[in-house]
Amino acid sequence: MFIKHKIMERTKKSIQTLSERQLQVLSSVIVARNNLATMFGQSFGGKRNLYKTLGYSETLTYDGYLNKYTRHDISKAVIDRPVKATWQGQLELVETQEAEKTEFEEAWVKLAKTFKLRSLFSRVDRLTGIGRYGVLLLGLDDVRNVAGWALPVRAGTRTLKYIKPFGEQSAKIQAWVDDPQNERYGMPLYYNVIVSDVSSGSSVTIKVHYTRVVHITDDNLESEVYGTPRLEAVFNRMQDIEKLVGGSAEMFWKGARPGYQAMLDKDFTMTDKVKEDLLNQVEEYENDLKRILVNEGIDLKSLAQQISDPGPSMDVQLTCVSAVTGIPKRILSGSERGELASTQDSGEWKTYVQARREDFAGPSIIAPFVERMMEFGILPQVDEYTIDWLDLFAVSEKDRVEIGKGRASAIREYTTNPSAIALMPPDAFFELCLGLSTQQIELVHNMIEEGISTEQEDLMGDIQDIMAPPVPPALPAASVSKGGGNKFGMKPIAKPVIRTK
Repeated sequence: MFIKHKIMERTKKSIQTLSERQLQVLSSVIVARNNLATMFGQSFGGKRNLYKTLGYSETLTYDGYLNKYTRHDISKAVIDRPVKATWQGQLELVETQEAEKTEFEEAWVKLAKTFKLRSLFSRVDRLTGIGRYGVLLLGLDDVRNVAGWALPVRAGTRTLKYIKPFGEQSAKIQAWVDDPQNERYGMPLYYNVIVSDVSSGSSVTIKVHYTRVVHITDDNLESEVYGTPRLEAVFNRMQDIEKLVGGSAEMFWKGARPGYQAMLDKDFTMTDKVKEDLLNQVEEYENDLKRILVNEGIDLKSLAQQISDPGPSMDVQLTCVSAVTGIPKRILSGSERGELASTQDSGEWKTYVQARREDFAGPSIIAPFVERMMEFGILPQVDEYTIDWLDLFAVSEKDRVEIGKGRASAIREYTTNPSAIALMPPDAFFELCLGLSTQQIELVHNMIEEGISTEQEDLMGDIQDIMAPPVPPALPAASVSKGGGNKFGMKPIAKPVIRTK
């Protein structure tokens, strides 16, 4: 799986920079996108521009997305909430189901611990969502100087020194593969990566070959290089929310304190001295230095306060954002609205996160990274592996206790009812009433057959003498088989089994 030198030589000859034809195509694409952007919000044959009227941005850029992510709370939640939920918990790569770890599994554990891979994947996931793509820059041992970044990775086993995540703005595509015979036709060849220079405190741009980069995209349409920024579809709603929240705060600031209307008595003449004194009092009152107005010949009447609740309008905005992103409103806003709604939202959210792991995080981030690691000999070559995520639907300890209580009550009702076994065999009770799987039912049978020790029998006997319920009447003879079991072939459960580790 190492890089083929013939392909690389052909690529060098065919492409070093953008060709004239590519520049023409790129220019036409830019013009087409600008024309499309100017059409947003147009109605009535272009006579009405809703985007302009409502103050929406007609042209969206990476800096605009980044500013929204950095300064706007809901925008940050739209990107961060799914990312944090996706990468929470343990993340393992499993080659086989054997108890003993394979060489590949041990190498992955060491690599993940050394470079804190979950944290790096989480960071590049967020950067990918802000722009159209993100990259992981692989720092390998064959780079001796800055010029070495522009060369393909040398064949042979390499050593990984570090990994750095970058967003679209800091890792711009500088050249493309232009040879139609190349398997990477239309894909990036070189990146201009902006890295911080620790010695000078400034930044420096380095030219990086694609073999040293893991390119990551999300929500692709036609392009394999560019995805869709996660804030693009909800950008207008983010602007609406900002106007709504900021406007309501300003409205409260100005409207919570009533304005006043001054009415002069018809027989009163205001001199310049009186007018100046009144204005000074009003200024002191407005700046909270004085709460009393003393005036003569003037009747001050407070105006009606104009304050409205922004909650319903805010709920409409969050509903639109939730509909596009798939994030439940309760998760997006972090609010609780009843046990039923909370439970439903939690189930939908877990399903959303699980789908995101299977459709994006696994195939678009982990798999390309692992493939590069195997190419460079950092991870052993394997034919296939499984990504083992933390189970989002695992039963919590609290729920496990509640389930145990419910099952214990069901068992007590079943075993103390004289006709229960005749109406429903134990296996059916285990499966239909207790919800046990076939493997769990088989385990119960094995535990019954093993029995308990003499000491445990004596202890259970003492406990049963004290707490045993009244003895039920004997079952009808027709329901008992010759083997001592009932007609379903099951031995009656006489007492609970205590199994020690």
